[in-house]
Parts: sequence; structure tokens; C-alpha cells
Amino acid sequence: MQFFFDICYMASKYHFFKKYRQTLIYSFSLAFLLFLMKWLEYRFIIFNHSFKIYAGIIAVIFTGLGIWLALKLSKPKVETIIVEKEIIIPQADGFIINEKELQKLNLSNREYEVLEYIAKGLSNEEIAKKLFVSISTIKTHNQNLYAKLDVKSRTQAIEKAKRLQIIC
Repeated sequence: MQFFFDICYMASKYHFFKKYRQTLIYSFSLAFLLFLMKWLEYRFIIFNHSFKIYAGIIAVIFTGLGIWLALKLSKPKVETIIVEKEIIIPQADGFIINEKELQKLNLSNREYEVLEYIAKGLSNEEIAKKLFVSISTIKTHNQNLYAKLDVKSRTQAIEKAKRLQIIC
């Protein structure tokens, strides 16, 4: 039965080609001529305007190269710097002052008191009132402390004193 359907299908297909033979030949020839004309047109454009086309291609290449180079050169150079810093955990119970370091630094009793008040976070005025001295005297003690501890700020002085275990 299938064979019969195949024969009928092929016969109908053949009949379609036979019936519309002239139309198919005409349409395929028109398509071929249209393709040929477009190909000749593009070829004509390329030959007549070849310098402009090549100059345009070179301009596009150099524009792309310029953009790539600008992006490459203007990219910020980011460096990651890892800073290792020792963290001192204060010992609340049984803190012992490191007497050797204290003698090595040669701090006076008053300078040591000022250092303790600085570590508590008091200002120069507050320290002067507690110790019954002038603010300029406290500033002088601060400068002596900075010189003996080899630091430049209150924060550095406190950090170094804690590291040396002369304050808690």
C-alpha cells in the first residue's frame, strides 16, 4: 500500500514541475540575473572606490587600536599592600610593668604619669588640672615622651608603651 502512495506522490510532483515548467525556468533565470547584477554592482563599487574602502578599513583598525591602547594605559595600577601589625591584648589580671624597659627608656616619674593619663584618653588641659601644672609643662613632658619613645604622636606613644609593657 505504501508503495502505491509513493508512486502517486512522485507522479504528482512530476506533474507540478511539468505544469509550471516555464514559470520555474523564468523565475530561476531572473534570480540568477539579479544575483549577477548585484555581484557586478558590488565589484564596480569596490573597484571604483577601492582607495576609500581601504582608507576606511585602516581608519577603523587604527580607531580600535587607539581605544584599546587608551583603555590599557588609563587603567589605574592598583597594588595591594599587606601590613602586618602585632596586636597586643591587654592582660586585665596580674599586669606586671616591665621595669627593664622602663629603666632603659629613662622616663621620669612625672613623664610616666603623663603617659598613663594619655593612655586613658585625657587631653593636655585635663592632665594639667589633675597634676596641678601648666599646659606648657604637659606639652614639654609630651615632647620628652615622644623623643624617648621615638614616636611622633600620642597614638604611637600609647601603642609603643603597650608593646613594651610599661602601661596596661
